[in-house]
Amino acid sequence: MERVVFMGTPEFAVPSLRALAGHYEVALVVTQPDRPAGRSRAPRPPAVKVAAQALGMQVYQPDSLRGPEAVARLEAAQPEVIVVAAYGEILRQNVLSLPPRGCVNVHASLLPRHRGAAPVAAAILAGDEVTGVTIMLMDAGMDTGPILARAQESIRPDDTTGTLTARLAELGARTLLETLPRWLAGEIEPQPQDSSQATYAPRITKEDGLIDWAEPAEVIERKVRAFDPWPGAYSYWQGRRLRIVSAGVVAGWCGGEEPGTVLETAQGVAVATGGGALLLRELQLEGRCCVGCAEFLRGQRGFVGSVLGSAD
Repeated sequence: MERVVFMGTPEFAVPSLRALAGHYEVALVVTQPDRPAGRSRAPRPPAVKVAAQALGMQVYQPDSLRGPEAVARLEAAQPEVIVVAAYGEILRQNVLSLPPRGCVNVHASLLPRHRGAAPVAAAILAGDEVTGVTIMLMDAGMDTGPILARAQESIRPDDTTGTLTARLAELGARTLLETLPRWLAGEIEPQPQDSSQATYAPRITKEDGLIDWAEPAEVIERKVRAFDPWPGAYSYWQGRRLRIVSAGVVAGWCGGEEPGTVLETAQGVAVATGGGALLLRELQLEGRCCVGCAEFLRGQRGFVGSVLGSAD
């Protein structure tokens, strides 16, 4: 049974780890350190750590893989291959060249499209109808290595980053389990990426969630889904942060209201945008629970006719 080192951190990586567990000797699981989370800011273990410990695997949580101690720990595990799934750190050449069969990455897009840290959100933001996973051989670049396999997944009209990531995680695990044995047996010829077709998916920030109502309704609706569960798409009403949890596009709306104006339409309460109107379905006012738009209106008089905007 081949020895494998697994590197991963969030929930996306857990299905791949579990898939490997029954078919390979996972000599070491490397994941990020516990981080403060929630209102208490108490340290919270990564999802991969929790899963690995439940499987009885050895877990290593270095602050970085750049130091000699971390490299020595990897060498001591003597892996035939290192499998990576959303680990959270770019690997340097001394790590990439350590295992005889290299480092194999599970990436949540159809490379070379959406290279980078947030490929799932990027696919939704771009309005893609199809995305998928790529199993690739890592090199020193960011998601630039040759491709071993790809698998497609349709993007549903109501998909959020959360729902789509969950499906891609399972698809990635299945594709990894189909691909890795063939790679280790020398049956796959890696295919170079066409970098002229590359697009990039930069890391999402909290500030990205602030809605610019001058943008078209279709663009804002994608942001509502792409930024769910984090950071959320939000605006401000009466100085309080208002998250748009679920929304749609009002069909055929051609009103001339100022972008950000809350208005009544035949389909329901909406917000005027730079192109069309955004239909409000679920809202969450700062300090309150998420509620449907009708319930929100019962508790917040004066909402219709107001203008959403910045915190000022």
